[in-house]
Amino acid sequence: MENRPVHFIWILDCSYSMSGEKIGQLNYAIREAIPEMRSVAHDNPAAQLLVRVMTFSTTAQWHTPVPVSIDDFTWQDVQVDGGTNLGAALALAARELETPPMPQRALKPVLALVSDGQPLDEWRTGLKAIDATPWGKKAVRVAIAIGQDADRGVLQEFLGNPELPVLDANSPKQLAAAIRWASTAAVKAASQPVAGGLTKAPGPAFAPPTLDDDDDDAVW
Repeated sequence: MENRPVHFIWILDCSYSMSGEKIGQLNYAIREAIPEMRSVAHDNPAAQLLVRVMTFSTTAQWHTPVPVSIDDFTWQDVQVDGGTNLGAALALAARELETPPMPQRALKPVLALVSDGQPLDEWRTGLKAIDATPWGKKAVRVAIAIGQDADRGVLQEFLGNPELPVLDANSPKQLAAAIRWASTAAVKAASQPVAGGLTKAPGPAFAPPTLDDDDDDAVW
């Protein structure tokens, strides 16, 4: 059976505010989620899961510039550097959501945004660029807010759907749970066939998790 690609893009805040435990736990959580992503992919043989990673700080750049099959993907730790230029990251992502380079036969892409702060640049321009692309309108979007200082309003606008909540990760345990869910449930939702038309998908096609209050000592 010929499969269709599902492009999964991590968009990760690597500003200085992520220094220390936050960036360490983010690297750990994504690395630990990879086997579960492989398992989900193997359960959906009609879909070929391809992973990329983008970081943003003073600038936005591809950490994994070429889409890599989840079977061959290995996590390379990201590092902190600079400010929180989310708009640059969204604009960079938007260029990959055109057709081409995105193939017409792809399934819905997944955009997983993780941030602990507030954008320092004109982020709405980047978001509009994503919304203006065919695949950006259809994308399954996930947003994870790390800590109390994360701008949840910005992340909610990124989601583009009031029914789809921002995931709160106020501790290492909650971050691990949110990453695990984004890595699996979102992929399952994206592996469904794309309906015709270019309008934004109505409502979440997957149930968001309930992340329990955390009694860990480490709370961000």
